[in-house]
Amino acid sequence: MTLPAAIGFLTAVHRGAGQVPQGTFASLGHRADTRDDIDGDTLFTSLLHTGAPEGARARGRGSALVFAGELYNQGELRSVLPRGTDPADDAGLVLALFDHYDLHAFRLLNGRFAALVHTAGRVVLATDHAGSVPLYLTAAPGRVLAATEAKALRDAPGGRPLAAARPVRRLPGVHQVPAGTVLEIALGTGDCTAHRTWTPQLSRRILPEKEAVEAVRRSLERAVRARTGQETPLVVLSGGIDSSSVAALAALGRGGPIDTVSMGTDDADEFPEARVVADHIGSTHSEITITTAELLRRLPHAVRAAESLDPDIIEYLLPLTALYLRMGGAGRRILTGYGADIPLGGMHREDRLPALDTALSHDMATFDGLNEMSPVLSGVGGHWSTHPYWDREVLDLLVSLEAGLKRRYGQDKWVLRAAMGDLLPAQTVLRPKLGVHEGSGTTSSFSRLLTGAGVGEAGVHHAKRLVVQELFDEVVVAGRDPDEVDTAQTVQLVADRLARSSPVIA
Repeated sequence: MTLPAAIGFLTAVHRGAGQVPQGTFASLGHRADTRDDIDGDTLFTSLLHTGAPEGARARGRGSALVFAGELYNQGELRSVLPRGTDPADDAGLVLALFDHYDLHAFRLLNGRFAALVHTAGRVVLATDHAGSVPLYLTAAPGRVLAATEAKALRDAPGGRPLAAARPVRRLPGVHQVPAGTVLEIALGTGDCTAHRTWTPQLSRRILPEKEAVEAVRRSLERAVRARTGQETPLVVLSGGIDSSSVAALAALGRGGPIDTVSMGTDDADEFPEARVVADHIGSTHSEITITTAELLRRLPHAVRAAESLDPDIIEYLLPLTALYLRMGGAGRRILTGYGADIPLGGMHREDRLPALDTALSHDMATFDGLNEMSPVLSGVGGHWSTHPYWDREVLDLLVSLEAGLKRRYGQDKWVLRAAMGDLLPAQTVLRPKLGVHEGSGTTSSFSRLLTGAGVGEAGVHHAKRLVVQELFDEVVVAGRDPDEVDTAQTVQLVADRLARSSPVIA
């Protein structure tokens, strides 16, 4: 397994003539432009690829598919195809399934992807179960444009309102495809229908401890194995239970050394904790220190990559974005422990089980559109990241476990800790939860930047939201290069505005 054939795309389907806009991407990659004529319609595609663009496109009789990302259950999918059908790549596999099941094919896929199918006067747009590769569109009668980054559509012709999709702030007519959803668009009229392909589990399963622990270990092993292949994997390692579990399973599956990397700042780091794990599993380990000043300068890059307006999410993602930008070198396949806290309630730090499951249910109902799993975060450095905890099967299992398996014997994420007890040092298994933004000092440094500009403590979170909105308008809506955007200047602008409008908050 190498990098996916394509990590992003911009497409335009026209009834008759038309052309694709020259959209920009934050992800690094080669561009390949193609044109397909299908029954009087024209499909223009601009693929962001890693060297083999043909593996991201498939043609059938009267249909064409564009695919960015990768699948993790190819064997199962091939088993349901008619005898003699043997597609060579993920794109061909998805189109063969589509020919067999139509849009219901997307209910079978376990992967990290965005896809477009053009067939029989309609356009079908699909995301994976978690929407982990964001997909945006603008649609009007006779025209559908779609892209894996919203900024690629900022100069596209305006589209009609779509009740089935989420409008993107300050980009008129641009909408985001919901996670786990297929949008079916009639090309002639622009009418849009949504079909859900996945929803988070609402019921909870009561399992004996041993059975739950074995199920978690088995599903996570499979998810890590499906994401590594034969090449040496690189795991982002903090020394916490989430990332350490992924690193240990990757090393176990490979049967030899893997690469690990840790990131810290001059304000805080988790290097000693990560070293304990790296020494235990025998990984080739490196440490990258990023100054607080550099970290904060990367805020525009994080907003541009994530295309999110949530300041908390941007804080979580900023250390990762800064790390990927600093790493450089040839594109790597990177595994992370990111996302485990949502299905396991890891950030919930009290013993009341009803409150834990309420928090978990809320997080699973509201993750969509935050883009915190977006591959563009690593794509800004030319890498491809993937997150085993948000594998469809792992997520289905973790979400469904009753709260007492997640908070047990005074430990958060107990079932995961128990599942990994034989592979990790005891001090790692027992280590309390610390978020990546906490371990790197991101939250405190961003807060200090605002208070230093004159924002009062009570107004810091509100000010962070306004700063992220300003940056979004600059680097996504206006299309500015993030290197040209001064974070400190934006912070001061927001602080001055708050002081004029609400001196008490500022």
